[in-house]
Amino acid sequence: MALDFSGQNLRGRNFKGQDLAGANFSYADIRGANFTNANLTGANFSHAKAGLQRRWAIGLVIISFLLSGLSGFLWAVNGYLVSLIFDSKLDNQIGGWITLIVLIVFFFVTICQGIAAGLGVFAVTIAFLVAAVTGNIIFTAGAAAFALAFAVALAFAVALAFAFALAFAFVFAFALAFAVAGAFAVAGAFAVAGAFAVAGAFAEAGAFAEAGAFAEAGAFAVAVAVAGAVAVAGVGTLFNIYISWRAMKGDKKHSLVRNIAVTFAATGGTSFRGADLTGANFTQATLKSTDLRNTILICSRWHQAKMLDRVRPGSTYLQNSQVRQLLITGQGQDKNFYREDLRGINLKKANLADASFIRADLSEANLQDADLSRAKLKQTQLDATDLTGATLTGAYIEDWGITNTTKLHGVRCEYVFMRLPTKEDPDPLRKPDNKQEVFADGDFADFIKPIFDTLDLYHNQGVDPRAIAIAFKNLAENHPEAELEIVAMEKRGDDKLLLRAKTAAGSDKSQLSAEYFDDYNQLKALSQSQQLLLVEKDKRIISLENMVDTALKQPKFYTQGDTNMSDISGINIEGSSNVSGIAGNSSIANLGTISGNVSIALNQLPDATDAEKPGIKELLSQLQDAIIQSTYLSEEDKTEALEQVNTLAEAGKNPQESTKQKTAKTAITMLKGIFTGLPAVASLVESTNKLLPAIAKLFGLG
Repeated sequence: MALDFSGQNLRGRNFKGQDLAGANFSYADIRGANFTNANLTGANFSHAKAGLQRRWAIGLVIISFLLSGLSGFLWAVNGYLVSLIFDSKLDNQIGGWITLIVLIVFFFVTICQGIAAGLGVFAVTIAFLVAAVTGNIIFTAGAAAFALAFAVALAFAVALAFAFALAFAFVFAFALAFAVAGAFAVAGAFAVAGAFAVAGAFAEAGAFAEAGAFAEAGAFAVAVAVAGAVAVAGVGTLFNIYISWRAMKGDKKHSLVRNIAVTFAATGGTSFRGADLTGANFTQATLKSTDLRNTILICSRWHQAKMLDRVRPGSTYLQNSQVRQLLITGQGQDKNFYREDLRGINLKKANLADASFIRADLSEANLQDADLSRAKLKQTQLDATDLTGATLTGAYIEDWGITNTTKLHGVRCEYVFMRLPTKEDPDPLRKPDNKQEVFADGDFADFIKPIFDTLDLYHNQGVDPRAIAIAFKNLAENHPEAELEIVAMEKRGDDKLLLRAKTAAGSDKSQLSAEYFDDYNQLKALSQSQQLLLVEKDKRIISLENMVDTALKQPKFYTQGDTNMSDISGINIEGSSNVSGIAGNSSIANLGTISGNVSIALNQLPDATDAEKPGIKELLSQLQDAIIQSTYLSEEDKTEALEQVNTLAEAGKNPQESTKQKTAKTAITMLKGIFTGLPAVASLVESTNKLLPAIAKLFGLG
């Protein structure tokens, strides 16, 4: 029986690693609670209050106040360094001007490109100054000026590193903590900044005075130093607050700042790290300062959740501000989710009309009763996605990646478009073709759902129809549990053939393919008389041989189904269904489906451990994108190439096994054949010249 914690005070409780599936935490106070690695499948956290306990919040406010003062002091020091422009010594003036110039460049670069780019300015400046001093580069002002300039730049860089990190933490803590404490911290930041600025300026001025630096300047130089320190401290504090505010608004340029702030503020908060939150309900829950790293969030419910932008999301879909807003409001109309990883997202009853999900991954997502009217679903991955009751009228489904696990029951759809619209053709490839006709209830699912779980047997050189017929018959007899059933034949090029056979769920396609081609290659080596001895009078083999021969002579697809457009007589192999012919371009495995299969296979591969050294997964992903985006490959060639990428992805699960290496070698060879003859200017050629050798090396082939 599921546990009931509804309405209870669970602050600071430890539930680490516990099985709490289906538990009820509605209206509970779970601030500071630890759910690390817990099983919370189907748990109810609606109206729960997560985040920091009071003592942690107060502690963060105090720390933020102190750090803000330190930040102000560091800015004051930099202000003093700028004021050296008015010093009587030329060396000091050079140092002051260098500091001012670097400051201005830093402000500009940071605002336009982010903190990482801004700090890069310092790296370049320091590197130059180090080279100037160590290389004994002497300007008219002498080497001492450069030494001073180096010291100034170094001090400034250190000051800014502290100032930014601390100011960010202050601003975010203020946003999360109690209003009174936060207001006190803000006021204190400016007060301490000003006080430390003046004190720091006088201290520095005194130090230089003892050394004789201000002997001639007198009171005017001190006044200038103080004024400069206060001015730069004020500008620096405002600059820190502006950058922090932009970061918390989700500005991607300042994502580093946001990550630091979130990490700081989530310390001591509610932790779901590594927990399984599949199907968990967070409706109207307060989730500030919550750690959700490495959690499983399949079909989790976030409707009207509060402060979802203040969680530590890790690599989950919650890291995207637009996605968070969609989950909270359920309103995604006319939004663009291009290439977003939305696997497992819960968008039940969401308004997604006119939204774009081009090349997005919606696998395992809950789209029950969602409105996807006119949505762009080109190459969208929908493996195991629940579209029950969804509205798809007017959707653009070019090359979308549905599978046999995609749920289409009760889909409401009057018509769809098989291509994206253009100015010349706003209604491309409408289905049904008759614009006065619409799908009846239930017709769309029957129309669109293709045949899956297929074994693809690709023959690329010297196709021998009789050897194919015998080898396939032998395979069907040796593996009756696979329930092999030919569903398609496709001629590719002048002397290539793809034979596609439906298989039972769970069949080992790799083993079946290897066994088939071992047999086929042996049969192909036999003389015609020897082959005839094997055929004898077996009508099944003769019939299949005729089918293959016909397919090689006509650019048609032969598909399984109840159709009267039969071009050839049927064939039964070990109880398989009849095979009928359909002319035209009705390929059962379109580009989107194959691309989807590739993406699914790639997702099962491990990520590279070194970001600078891409692994098999990353290299194959780049190759997949290059193939899809190529304007020189035909759709048939793209399909063929992606099939080989899928083969490499499957082999990549165990790249050091000898059988997998052989498979990879064959696939790479076939890819090279497909790309042969492309124009030298084609970007795909440039990509593959780099990618294929790198892939081969990871398989131990080069």
